[in-house]
Amino acid sequence: MALPLAALRVLLGGFFALTGAAKLSEQLSPPTSERMKALFVQFAEVFPLKVFCYQPDPESYQVAVGWLELLAGLLLVLGPPVLQDISNLLLTLLMMGALFTLVSLKESLNTCIPAIVCLGLLLLLDICQALVQTKQVVRATRKTPGIF
Repeated sequence: MALPLAALRVLLGGFFALTGAAKLSEQLSPPTSERMKALFVQFAEVFPLKVFCYQPDPESYQVAVGWLELLAGLLLVLGPPVLQDISNLLLTLLMMGALFTLVSLKESLNTCIPAIVCLGLLLLLDICQALVQTKQVVRATRKTPGIF
């Protein structure tokens, strides 16, 4: 069980680190960078906190999301277990925000599928890690000798 979880963690962490780097650097793929700039203009228009009169600058929004994806992805792969859990939570919240944004923009289901798959895999990773930790706690309590 540990090997498939580690493989999933590395796969997801690597994916998010690469997508974060793509959002931060125009040199990786200039056409993709231009497309992302245009997308983040649309994303800023439906930002969830717009209800509270806060609308981010699209360029700052893209940079913030890029850094969050890059750092959380790296921590998911390389960090200690506590930071892996935190990065999983941050990436899960980010994917929920991405889905909210795509639904607000009335995008097609095909456009939403990558965010849905990533969210599902992050939740699967979180649930499996919780089950493994619970199993370890149960084993540890069974091995302790009783008082009587």
